[in-house]
Amino acid sequence: MAVTVKFFASVREAVGVSSDTLALPEEVTTVGELREHLSARGDNWRGALASPALRMACNQVMCDAATPVPDGAEVAFFPPVTGG
Repeated sequence: MAVTVKFFASVREAVGVSSDTLALPEEVTTVGELREHLSARGDNWRGALASPALRMACNQVMCDAATPVPDGAEVAFFPPVTGG
C-alpha cells in the first residue's frame, strides 16, 4: 500500500521534509500506526509526532489515530492552530 504523507508548520521544520510518498508495511493500517511507523525514523521524527495535541487528517478530513488508511491516501500531520 502506498500513501503520501504531508507535514506542516513546526512538524515540517522538525522532520526536515514537507512530504513523502512511501510504501507501508502491511501491519500499518491506521493513521496511528502510520504515526508510530514514522516515529521509528529517529529522534527528530519521534519528537515531532509525539505531541498529544498533534492534529491529523486523512484525505483532507480531520481524523484520529483509529482512522483506517486506504491505499493511495494522503495523510497530513500538523500542530494545533494558534492565533490571536
